[in-house]
Amino acid sequence: MFLSVLIRRNPAFLGAVITLHQRGELPANCYVIDADAVRENARLLAASGEKNKVEVLGMTKQIGRCPPAVKAMVAGGVRSFVAVDMDDARALHRHGFRIGHLGHLVQIPRSDADAAVAMRPDYITVFSIEKAVEAAAAARARGVTQNILIRVHAPGDRFYKGHEGGFPAESATDAAKRIASIDGLRFAGVTTFPALLFAEEEKAVTPTPNLSTLGKVAEALGRAGFKDLVINAPGTTSSEVMAKLAEEGATQVEPGHALTGTTPLHAVRELPESPAVVYLSEIAHVYNGSPYCFGGGLYIDPVFPGYRAEALVGSDPDQAFANRIQVEFPPANAIDYYGILHPNGKPAASGDSVVFGFRPQAFVTRAYVSAISGAASENPRVEGIWKSDGSRSEWPF
Repeated sequence: MFLSVLIRRNPAFLGAVITLHQRGELPANCYVIDADAVRENARLLAASGEKNKVEVLGMTKQIGRCPPAVKAMVAGGVRSFVAVDMDDARALHRHGFRIGHLGHLVQIPRSDADAAVAMRPDYITVFSIEKAVEAAAAARARGVTQNILIRVHAPGDRFYKGHEGGFPAESATDAAKRIASIDGLRFAGVTTFPALLFAEEEKAVTPTPNLSTLGKVAEALGRAGFKDLVINAPGTTSSEVMAKLAEEGATQVEPGHALTGTTPLHAVRELPESPAVVYLSEIAHVYNGSPYCFGGGLYIDPVFPGYRAEALVGSDPDQAFANRIQVEFPPANAIDYYGILHPNGKPAASGDSVVFGFRPQAFVTRAYVSAISGAASENPRVEGIWKSDGSRSEWPF
């Protein structure tokens, strides 16, 4: 689905990836990012945020915290980032990026509280008073005051399975008062996830009940005397929905896939952000007439049911653009050593580039990650090869 958008809107990037791979400058099993497109996408998001008075924090787990791509986001105007977990925070901090938010999707383990506060995140989210107390002890030990957000929920709110947690909306004001009374902490606001979701039937992004819950809790907190609250409302964010979020009271958003043009809405509508990421493999061998390509990153974020995986296959860009081939992925309960191509008479030989366009989550894979610049020029450049945990790879050692 995203492959069609890439072919239509960013064909030079696809061609550059194939050329660089065939030159031996990009490895198989590699997410490749168009740094120039990411910088422009970041500019669009930052400008939309500024226009609507909404702070924009970038999410980078989808691209494995690839430093050149994150630098491109900073160049585009996204100045701070949300860390999905402590590994994410450490990767961002190690490369000198500002952490705007930590602890939301994955709470901070007790033994990591000091390390978390030491990174000086703008905000830490807690799901319980116990987690607030841990953050407070770390803050006092370091002589700082830590801003705290709380996750809130009400009956009917939506969570992905395994993401549940937080304070019931009816007790949020009491929780805020208690947190505000703890030495070392400042109560700063509320959050949820997801505030928006893609509705496939309508081909539109719609608010979840969570967004209404955020607004009601913020109103109650205002009546209790809390001022200048952060209303953090992440989920399926793009410049297209920024004004709607601002109307609903959001003051902070956390785009991730919008930075690479891979939100569900980008697959079905022509949005301002350009597609900027592919998964690169190559044909390893042929068995019983079926070519097999290397895996390691064959994880598709399942926002669309019944996703049909296809790839461009060839030894040069011209051949690959004429050669769109269906690929069978291993079952979800199997290790993705290989994908199986079904060429149906189209050419596919060992060493050919295999380029996918799908919605990635690089941080849960064992793939390489790279960024390239100058994709539209005669001399595209590889800006380094990285691991999906944000550390530098030794490839091609």
